[in-house]
Amino acid sequence: MSIKDGRDYLLLVWKEPKTRRCYTIGELSKNGQFEFSYGYEVGKAIEAGFELLIAFPDIEKVYKNEKLFSVFSSRLPDPKRKGIDAILEKYGLSEYDHYNLLKKSGAKLPIDNLEFFDPIFDFESGEIVRSFFVAGPRHYLCCEGKECEKSFDVKIEEKLFLIPEPENKYDKYAVKITNFKDEQIGYLPRYYAQGISRLIGEKRNIFCRVIEVNKDNVCNDCIKVELKINKN
Repeated sequence: MSIKDGRDYLLLVWKEPKTRRCYTIGELSKNGQFEFSYGYEVGKAIEAGFELLIAFPDIEKVYKNEKLFSVFSSRLPDPKRKGIDAILEKYGLSEYDHYNLLKKSGAKLPIDNLEFFDPIFDFESGEIVRSFFVAGPRHYLCCEGKECEKSFDVKIEEKLFLIPEPENKYDKYAVKITNFKDEQIGYLPRYYAQGISRLIGEKRNIFCRVIEVNKDNVCNDCIKVELKINKN
């Protein structure tokens, strides 16, 4: 769950367009009113080229509003648009709710490199479920340029495995993702690595399966998985 001190949290990630490294730059929370503030890796992100959002120009300020900030709600489909029921069904929602749709969809747009994700704060939860795109698959699927179609196959419902890589020189919390042949598919996204490394260390029951495969010519966000973590 993403509940901490009575507030429900989402974290905002910026992906550097050239290296595709993800930086957690701020948090959005909800409990009666909405709050947004910068933090986490925003300093490093700025060094890498991130520019503060026009709606939130003060890096030190905690912004508050009774409704979801329009800069975020505008990233979501219009509740009156045709086919909205199918969109809600896709994300397991029975009714339109801006915040829950933001949490479920990530509100990623093709015009920038921002995306929300649902962090893991309640480590004592009975079951933790998250879905996300595998990081860096094109480097491991032999999928460069137009060669993507020739890469080794990844199937829907295929079971995958999480392998901690504490010796990784870039991130001691790195977790690689492999198939049953021990072929590497990619990595767990950085923003989940530390939390899930902890859960792996606690010997939790972890099940990971492929839920979406959509290879394109660059294959950056082409393998989506669902992760379920249960208490032993």
